[in-house]
Amino acid sequence: MSIADSLRTTLDGRWAHVRERSRVDLAGPDMLPDPTLDLPAARQRTLDQLHRIVATGYPADGFRTEHGGTGDIGASVTGFEMLGYADLSLMVKAGVQWGLFGGAVENLGTKRHHEAYIKRIISLDLIGSFAMTETGHGSDVQNLETTATYDLQAQEFVIHTPSRSARKDYIGGAGQHATIAAVFAQLVTAGESHGVHCFVVPLRDDNGNDLPGVTTADCGVKAGLDGVDNGRITFDRVRVPRDNLLNRYADVAADGAYTSAIDNPGRRFFTMLGTLIRGRISVGAGGGAAARLALAIATRYALGRRQFGAPGSDDEVLLMDYLLHQRRLLPLIAKSYALQLAQNELVGAMHDIQSVDDSDPHAQRELESRAAGLKAVTTWHATRTIQECREACGGAGYLAANRLSVLKADTDVFTTFEGDNHVLAQLVAKELLTAYADEVRGLDPLGMVRFATSTAADAALERTAAPQLIQRLLSATPIGENLLDRGTQVAMFEDREKHVLETAARRLRRARKDGNDAFAVFNAAQDHVVKAAMVHVDRVVLEAFVAAIDGCDDPGAKALLGQVCDLYALSVIEQDKAWFMEHRRLSIARAKEVTSHVSELCRQLRPHALTLIEGFGIPESMLGAAMLQPADD
Repeated sequence: MSIADSLRTTLDGRWAHVRERSRVDLAGPDMLPDPTLDLPAARQRTLDQLHRIVATGYPADGFRTEHGGTGDIGASVTGFEMLGYADLSLMVKAGVQWGLFGGAVENLGTKRHHEAYIKRIISLDLIGSFAMTETGHGSDVQNLETTATYDLQAQEFVIHTPSRSARKDYIGGAGQHATIAAVFAQLVTAGESHGVHCFVVPLRDDNGNDLPGVTTADCGVKAGLDGVDNGRITFDRVRVPRDNLLNRYADVAADGAYTSAIDNPGRRFFTMLGTLIRGRISVGAGGGAAARLALAIATRYALGRRQFGAPGSDDEVLLMDYLLHQRRLLPLIAKSYALQLAQNELVGAMHDIQSVDDSDPHAQRELESRAAGLKAVTTWHATRTIQECREACGGAGYLAANRLSVLKADTDVFTTFEGDNHVLAQLVAKELLTAYADEVRGLDPLGMVRFATSTAADAALERTAAPQLIQRLLSATPIGENLLDRGTQVAMFEDREKHVLETAARRLRRARKDGNDAFAVFNAAQDHVVKAAMVHVDRVVLEAFVAAIDGCDDPGAKALLGQVCDLYALSVIEQDKAWFMEHRRLSIARAKEVTSHVSELCRQLRPHALTLIEGFGIPESMLGAAMLQPADD
């Protein structure tokens, strides 16, 4: 086995068999994007691709065996991630159908819904949409305006859009293909509102016409994702049977009585949303795949493209032989390795938690927090990486035929859908600062301040990967003497996280004690709060990398992974040198040493550039970049 094969084995992780199968099933040219298509043709092509995915059997992985699936949740998310190497419109379309809509029906519904819908969702006989976001409310889901009012005499729910801001907006599938939707609305019965719940609401008839009271509209041309038919939906007193309430966590009896096993409305709301975490994890996975694809294209281009010549030489120099070019691409490759390994840990945790009926609440909350943080960091990484790769390929990178400009457009929205990244960062910090306090699981500023306790640091540093190995590293070497020592790197990440989190907690407590308004206190500390989240994710990602290196059996691949991990860790420290220097964790001389190490690691990894991107396991047939094809004779 070559070193590249061993790297791929490490990156492929627990569901390597799914990745191998996908490399075959998705390798055809008809699965890659065609940027020359107009909007109707692009949408039809994506729908046709979706039907082809049904034939592979992938969609069944995400559903339980008793509902007609295979129950392999990890395989489902991994397969979704692999679509990121093919067509991102297909990835998003599949995510809406089987992840969001199908996930809502399975996880929020009960037997009657499973029997009525799941098999048809898997087979694509029923195409659905996930109608949560409204024109006036995106991240603030608890304050959605659409209402579902129970009519006692008719025993029906009346779904209504009371204002323009309550219109369901940007809904995948609503523009053209969906005939039904999972609609999130404020449940009202006997004059009392019980918060946001989910309802199954038909949208169109068999001929594609809006049903009475339903008005759909197309969002039109977007920056990217032309194959996804985003649309808007308004409801004018649309009636659905009482049984259309997805009633796993709450129900309304025929007489209008509301019941729920979860008394606390906030806890009930977040419990419902927690079951849908798979979508957020999948978006992060897709962003990571797109970044790796861009790096594979740009690196291969840099290994073939020559520019300028050394003095006294008639030969031009390969782009990849310039240190500046190495510094542009290799740290991004290192971070892509790190994020992929952290994603693998996350998917494994999600699979284990969601594969049992009664998951541990603490583990579930930790999963939600880690999913939010990794989604934010990975999609921001994708945006930065694809842009850098585009620029690194010059004018060729701007041509749609070389995929980078299309990848850039298609992934741009990833930073704001399935959770705006800045909001998600605050969610992560909130979990850390509250030490997982159930009472304030919402993003409520008063709750953030009230529960910013001294136990926050202990909660933050719970190990997510290889705890015994990490502790051995921390104990083995005097910390701080050698920046290339793994224990020193882990200690620097941990120390930064502890300091940022503890000072954030003290800042919130002190300001609150002074009698300041809770919202003003939180608002003034938002930069600090987001910083706490980001440094926490950095530490979690590094731990995942360390664990993966330990599990690699190939000595050559293990040594190379060690160098890549060094580059990741020191690149993070280099980017945040200001913090380390301001807080006296690095002297000026040591800060300069960090930069020297990063440059030297880039030089050392230069001969392995092709091996590293081959380790991503993206078949050449899936790269789809015209500039990488051999020139005609």
